Amino acid sequence: MKKLIALFLALVLALGLMACASSANTETTTQPAETTAPAEETKTEEAAPAEEATEEAAPAAAGSVYWLNFKPESDETLQKVAAMYTEKTGVPVTVVTAASGTYNETLTAEMDKSKMPTLFVVGNQAAISTWGDYCYDLTGTPIANELTTDAYNLYDEDGKLCSIGYCYECYGIIVNKKLLSEAGYDIADIKNFEALKTAAEDIHARAAELGFDAFTSSSMSSDSSWRFTGHMANLEYYYESVDDPAAWESCPATITGKYMQNYKNLWDLYINNSATNPADLAAGGFDAQAEFAEGKAVFYSQGNWEWSALQEKGMNADDLTMIPYYCGVDGEEKAGLNCGTENCWAVNAEASEEDIQATLDFMYWMVTDADASRLLVDSFGVMPYKQAVESTNPFLKIANEYTEEGNYVMPWVTNFQPNVDAYREALVAAMNQYDADQTDANWELVKTAFVDGWAVQYQAANG
Repeated sequence: MKKLIALFLALVLALGLMACASSANTETTTQPAETTAPAEETKTEEAAPAEEATEEAAPAAAGSVYWLNFKPESDETLQKVAAMYTEKTGVPVTVVTAASGTYNETLTAEMDKSKMPTLFVVGNQAAISTWGDYCYDLTGTPIANELTTDAYNLYDEDGKLCSIGYCYECYGIIVNKKLLSEAGYDIADIKNFEALKTAAEDIHARAAELGFDAFTSSSMSSDSSWRFTGHMANLEYYYESVDDPAAWESCPATITGKYMQNYKNLWDLYINNSATNPADLAAGGFDAQAEFAEGKAVFYSQGNWEWSALQEKGMNADDLTMIPYYCGVDGEEKAGLNCGTENCWAVNAEASEEDIQATLDFMYWMVTDADASRLLVDSFGVMPYKQAVESTNPFLKIANEYTEEGNYVMPWVTNFQPNVDAYREALVAAMNQYDADQTDANWELVKTAFVDGWAVQYQAANG
């Protein structure tokens, strides 16, 4: 994993992934079983006891921790970790998990309460613009000193370290190699869009005979559409950024849409080679994860965070792999996976001094305690901290193998999406119209939402 971090660092720094959008993948608050900034000159003194948090002694701080969690799939693990820390130290730790797609709204509501989160997520530069004043400066704190890379950290315009990455991820197309082989294809032969298209269309045509289809459903409801308006959209932005790196050193005011045909190539393949009628995708209600785990499809557009759920459903790592977004771009035989993060911890500077210290101690313990970091890494995939345990996630291992073989990583240029919620809503609406009636005219509406919508939302976000 250290090799992967180093490779990501070079790429991320080169592209300058500083997002200009409000936080993506915002997540209704659920309450599972598992809710005056200190003076700068006192910060170092307050942070010093953090290293003692791992000792068997009494509480590390007199305060408490309230973590507003960004990752619903990790809720159960975080409740366990919180309980472990409270049992060990006596410090109360509450984890509240925002429902998928509502994190911004939930954070805004929670920050308006008397008991605000002490630990929350600020995952891109636009979120810094919104929440920067609430971010405690993490520079020089024990938790920040444990980082193995600065690649995922976010600073404000004055150089304050507002948030730090706590995990990074990869995504692409998960493949059931066993089913692929049953259909007569070898994963080693799928190295570009042409090969992927040949296999997918043939499998779809023989679905009744084979007992499975090519792709899982591509639901456009809010719990799934981010896979396509966020993740898959990254292929278009990424290749634009390769053509003109200078234009993407910060959030561009406009995009060209040069690779919209490539985006269409992959989208058409998804929706037309699945058991689900494309016209039904807008209504949602599909469970792509279950379809894949039950062996109903060969290809599943998702990320490394799916591993735990797939494993629990009985899937074997040896039968799975992840391939890049092959879409017909020249040279894509050397493509790797999409790698990056929006998972960045921030500490609430408006919390009491006791709660800030308790939160810093808790963070330090999570990345240095072997048992705690084992649970977290197994859930998150990998954590860029010196003492965190090694990842066992097979998809992250595959991402590492791609880079070791000289393939290029596709960093998360999606993080640049301006005014992200409004931008993606317009894109979903246009794609729904196209899915129901796949005409050239309706695809032009998708292009308009994708390209012109960027300029509109940039202006809305930046004036």
